[in-house]
Amino acid sequence: MRKLPPLSALLALTVSFTVAPALADDDLLGPAATREGDAAVVWNTKLTCGTTEQGVTRYGMWEGRMYSRIPGEKDRHIFDVVGINTRQCERHKDPVRGEGYRSVSREIMVYLDPATGEIIDKWKNPWTGETVEVIHVANDPVNMRAPSFARDADGKPARVTLRQYGDLLVSSREVPLFYENPLAGAYQDYIGGKYHAMEIFNTFYTAADFTAPKGPRIGPSRISWQRISGLLPWMRMGDRPGVMIFNATGFSTFDRAQISPKLMQILQTRYPEYLTPPPLGDARPNATTWTITKKWIDDQRAKENPKEPKR
Repeated sequence: MRKLPPLSALLALTVSFTVAPALADDDLLGPAATREGDAAVVWNTKLTCGTTEQGVTRYGMWEGRMYSRIPGEKDRHIFDVVGINTRQCERHKDPVRGEGYRSVSREIMVYLDPATGEIIDKWKNPWTGETVEVIHVANDPVNMRAPSFARDADGKPARVTLRQYGDLLVSSREVPLFYENPLAGAYQDYIGGKYHAMEIFNTFYTAADFTAPKGPRIGPSRISWQRISGLLPWMRMGDRPGVMIFNATGFSTFDRAQISPKLMQILQTRYPEYLTPPPLGDARPNATTWTITKKWIDDQRAKENPKEPKR
């Protein structure tokens, strides 16, 4: 088999030039190691899950800042944020599409006072003067909707796109989001109201974990995450124009001891179930800030008007 050549600024990798001897020995590949897409799915599994093993928990943590951008005023540093994604991965096999994987996870992100670093549960909206309840991100689950295989449904082999800078490999991905807002009505195609956002992920890996792997796992990765989205629904901003800008950094690890004491305290006192991932095979629909906020609003309304049916 051919050795992996040096990556240039940007290379799309396929099995024709990514299968290194150590990858061929990886247990995910099995006897079909030379088939198109099999090496790429190993790389993709490690990029997503950190390992080709099934059922191994990986923690992805981040911390950063959140700004508001409102037309006609300076950007405001509204909150600091800290969060964690706790995941594990399933292994799949399809007789036509080959080996595959799927990740299942749950994640939290809490809003902190920039001055004190403490969690904010009540917040005075500087634009409306109203004090509102802060709904922290607690999304369970955040799963891949379907497994990813060595070959797509149309038979095309899986690919890996990375940049190399010295001893680092970088995965760069933009995720444009545009879908029906769960808090809006049934006429969004006429009046607007779609949820519109973008998430930007740049993840840094040690190149040797892929070019000369010694086992199924890779070491810790480094994370850069940005998000541009509409004003948060619990702010009760109505149709006021503006966006939120998040900027955070962090890392992923298998070592639970690497969770910071502050984040561990938050998990243990508020979200203990988020220390473990969802079960393998989890088929629940994904949760988002919007679905969680809708449930909170419905629950509040039910308490205030017990006879009113949920929407």
